[in-house]
Amino acid sequence: MINHRFHWRRLLLCAAPLIALLAGCDGGAQKTEPPAAATYVIGNWDDLPAVSDSDLQAGFNAWYSACVRLASDPVWKGPCSAATQVPPTTTAIRDFLKTQLQVYALRSADRSKHGLITGYYEPIYRGSLERTEETAVPVHGVPDDLVVVALDSLYPELKGKRLRGRLEGRTLKPYDDAATIARQGVNAPVLAWLSDPMDLQFLQIQGSGRIQLDNGQQLRIGYADQNGHPYKPVGRWLVEQGQLKKEDVTMGRIHDWARANPDRVPELLASNPSYVFFSRRPDSNEGPRGSLNVPLTAGYSVAIDRKVIPLGSLLWLSTTRPDGSAVVRPVAAQDTGGAIAGEVRADLFWGTGTEAGELAGNMKQQGEIWLLWPKGVALPNAQ
Repeated sequence: MINHRFHWRRLLLCAAPLIALLAGCDGGAQKTEPPAAATYVIGNWDDLPAVSDSDLQAGFNAWYSACVRLASDPVWKGPCSAATQVPPTTTAIRDFLKTQLQVYALRSADRSKHGLITGYYEPIYRGSLERTEETAVPVHGVPDDLVVVALDSLYPELKGKRLRGRLEGRTLKPYDDAATIARQGVNAPVLAWLSDPMDLQFLQIQGSGRIQLDNGQQLRIGYADQNGHPYKPVGRWLVEQGQLKKEDVTMGRIHDWARANPDRVPELLASNPSYVFFSRRPDSNEGPRGSLNVPLTAGYSVAIDRKVIPLGSLLWLSTTRPDGSAVVRPVAAQDTGGAIAGEVRADLFWGTGTEAGELAGNMKQQGEIWLLWPKGVALPNAQ
């Protein structure tokens, strides 16, 4: 029988040089964090732009849906407990919010109140459970040899960070990047097969999706793990190559370029070393589950940078759709993403299918975000 305690201690010792390197890159204990006021500027309820009654109720309901996961959370257990007594009226919801929560305007590192608001969705792609001539792009589950080490078990200042790799003898080495996996394969189960490598890339970017089978059924899959390499947008590579202008980068334009340049698609995909592994999810009419493991609500759930906004938080969002129409509403922080980094930054979930994809794929808007934080609780940077 393997002595698991010894095994993991030895693994962590083998990984120590990589961990130390990561700690050095992050600044470790030497890093000087900006004061909380640099990110969170205290405000009042009159600062918030007005919302419709329907948006208020829908945003509150989206947040409250996660209270099943937050019942023992030290930050949100109080508001979640109090929310069980709130009648389903907009007056009662407003009173609850003002009683329980303090308004903080988010500011970027350069003190700007504006940031980037994008969109994502749950795509539906044609595929099969068996490899065929038409469906030859594998959707992989988690590799058998992927090792994940929680770095905060040794370095508390690296809270939430994980080291991913594979063991070679007694040494933990970085896991293969996306280009290597595409070229050499990976020791992982295949959940399904797709017809287009760009579909797999966008599926990995979105983090969840459905695969339409020929028998009419849909296979639902979601994010399970990742190869440990940083996400780099393929759109950035197209800009660097002079193929697209920065302002023209959308999901649709990237797909159009790939169709027109099939011989360069492997080069495009290799520019993003990140590779996402999936797991099967139960079929249901609910939204896909995000990082908080609750179903996302179309139009009212967002992915955020959890270093700034803890999962489960309630936010007030002011932005626009691609056509310029206003989007002002409370939204729930229920997901994360490799491309979602920064203080005034959110990725708004728009739903499932083609229409949601059109909206999400064209959304690169400016916006403002307010954090609605429980009164009397230390701000995230101060915890």
